[in-house]
Amino acid sequence: MRRREFLSTSLATAAMSLVPRTSRAADGLVEVLVDEPIGTIAPEIHSHFVEHLGGVVYDGIWVGNNSKIPNIGGIRKDIVDHMRQLQAPVVRWPGGCFADSYNWRDGIGPRDKRPTRTNFWANDPPLWRAPDGPQKYEPNTFGTAEFMRFCQLCGCKPYLAANVRSLSPMDYDQWVEYCNSPAGSTTLAGIRASDGSKDPFNVTYWGIGNESWGCGGDFRPEQYVVEFRRFISWVPNYGLKLRFIASGPGMAIDDPQVNWTRGLFQELVAKNTDLLNRVFGLSLHYYCWTAGKGQSLDFTVEDWYQVLWQSDLMDSLLTKQWLAMGEFDPEHKVKMVVDEWGAWHHGSAIDPRFLFSYVPSLRDALVTGITLDIFNRHADKLAMCNVAQLVNCIHTPFLALEDRFAATTIFHVFDMYQSHKGGQSLRFVSDAPRISYGSNGSFWGLAGSASLHDKTLVITVVNPHVSMARNTEVSLRGASARSCRVTVLTSSDIHAHNDFDNPGAVVPQPEPADVSGPSFVWTFRPASVTKLEIDLA
Repeated sequence: MRRREFLSTSLATAAMSLVPRTSRAADGLVEVLVDEPIGTIAPEIHSHFVEHLGGVVYDGIWVGNNSKIPNIGGIRKDIVDHMRQLQAPVVRWPGGCFADSYNWRDGIGPRDKRPTRTNFWANDPPLWRAPDGPQKYEPNTFGTAEFMRFCQLCGCKPYLAANVRSLSPMDYDQWVEYCNSPAGSTTLAGIRASDGSKDPFNVTYWGIGNESWGCGGDFRPEQYVVEFRRFISWVPNYGLKLRFIASGPGMAIDDPQVNWTRGLFQELVAKNTDLLNRVFGLSLHYYCWTAGKGQSLDFTVEDWYQVLWQSDLMDSLLTKQWLAMGEFDPEHKVKMVVDEWGAWHHGSAIDPRFLFSYVPSLRDALVTGITLDIFNRHADKLAMCNVAQLVNCIHTPFLALEDRFAATTIFHVFDMYQSHKGGQSLRFVSDAPRISYGSNGSFWGLAGSASLHDKTLVITVVNPHVSMARNTEVSLRGASARSCRVTVLTSSDIHAHNDFDNPGAVVPQPEPADVSGPSFVWTFRPASVTKLEIDLA
């Protein structure tokens, strides 16, 4: 039977052909085609982003050696512990827009002798009106060596963004030298040793600028490619394979900005197509929000659906970018790197100095699940994705202020989805009654992704409906379930959230599961993210 025929008939016959989990007939379908692999899900899809923005670095990650807050060499221990729990693969730093105003030399050498600079974000009105501090006037206490130490503690790889707007290729070459030259080989290797690391950091991921169409220099694509070529030409590699990531477009709801992508790739291949072999990835950015960046905790049901609908646009945006890239790179030597993504809201700032800070809710957990599922379904196209940002900011997994700390709903979804990492993404089909909202809004009823790990099948599913459960037929095409473990993240209140006063308000919970065979019925609870880990017969 063809898949379309299966979709059209299975819902009507589900109750007759299965022993349902409840007495209700199935009103949804999840189908996993085990014999249709897509590609390996790179662990790097679960990567993170740290920028010198608001409370991300100072009071977020960095509390200082003399702090009474539990720390490891000045780095907040709570974040290290949670990042190790996530087995975070890569962290991007130092920006973001901050990167193209940053001189890496300011952040090396003795900390008490490092210069203080005006932070890129200081002109933003809320920060300018806030009390003075390291968020407004950058003390450079947290520099390259400190970031590398953070990565080492967390067990992740560093991804550095080079300054294209205001520094030169020579400056970049020397940053690579500081990071990667062998012990005792150069003056910069000696400075690195005095900063605490005799051995090289062996940084391989290098972003060449950030948002070069905007805060990274207001370039046109053809202008940026000239700079990109200069920056990646004849860089000292010290025996490493450097992975250069080009600055791609900021994708918008109404415009995927493929003109930037086409212009960039056209210029990349104009000189010789071999240049594509030296480009590891194309950076893409996408944020979702309600009109005017609505409040993070004070939102309507319509706002709920609007943000989830916007997060789902990532699916079509990636497809459009991939097609545009393929016009000039038919072999797809270059992969996509979504190194900024998430939901962006307003909210009561955790601290007035913490620009763009807010408390994420259950809605943001579903945005995370929807997006990670999309990434899984595009596993053949993606090399890395970095959620923005790590702490006290946009779409943050963590909140930290002085001695208080909380892991948000976003952290818990990342923790649940770890089971997908390194697996073989499988074709995933879902169907359920669409959700209507507002004057003419419409949204799918179920979505998710699946991955195979030897004899374990991992399925994750988001039910976006705020009040209706979905009694769903789960069909494994080409496999049969022997047993199953289920984890669910949800709440009866769509505004539920974790904060300093109640850090455990929304956490994943195991759910009893007694299923077997090639198909079964499962009830996906309202406003939920669900993971099924199925042992195959």
